[in-house]
Amino acid sequence: MTDVVLKMTEFKGFTSSETFTRLPNSFFSKLLAEMDDLGELKVALYVFWRIEQMEAAQRILSREDIASDADFMRGRPVAELDAALEKATRRGILLRVGSDSGGLFVLNTPRGRAAAEAIEKGRLTAAADSQNHPPRDVPNVFRLYEQNIGPLTPLMADALKDAEREYSAAWIEEALGEALKRNIRNWKYVEAILKGWKERGRDEGRNQKDPEKSTERYRKSQFSEYLDEGN
Repeated sequence: MTDVVLKMTEFKGFTSSETFTRLPNSFFSKLLAEMDDLGELKVALYVFWRIEQMEAAQRILSREDIASDADFMRGRPVAELDAALEKATRRGILLRVGSDSGGLFVLNTPRGRAAAEAIEKGRLTAAADSQNHPPRDVPNVFRLYEQNIGPLTPLMADALKDAEREYSAAWIEEALGEALKRNIRNWKYVEAILKGWKERGRDEGRNQKDPEKSTERYRKSQFSEYLDEGN
């Protein structure tokens, strides 16, 4: 096999506004010491990352999902990917299911095992999602807050983490946009919008045709208590 030399670029460091991918403790306490193949390690970490970003109930990746990611595959022959997937499957990190070309993969977690069993028993379609692209590099809630409201404090960071667990990224971004349209840079106001959407539905009572009337309605509603407060 021909060695591919990739040019190393200087990494500027992690930031306080990016999201992190969770890994089980047993990955470090048991598996990491046993893995001696860099390709297997890379593909295992990649699958953890991709599946962690999915919002679907059943989190499944096809071989094609991985092979079509140009950034991950840069300088990596497809045969090397297949060998790495095979090793990760034999070790038990991944489970291969379905009859699609190249196979479908789930993590060997309770959720993944349930999905694999459902596919094998015909209770879940084994077709991979053709729109299952790598996650976009979009601003997360920390970055959105710093860019639009103000500096991030430890207390505020905890509040934003709670919001990320409670609401989708799309909802948070849209609620922040609603507040900014009214020139209100206040997280409690944004949070009040999110709570209102969750309780009454996101489209209830919204007036897109008359922003001024909508703003006045918000100012006279349960949101008014947040307008004169700090972040």
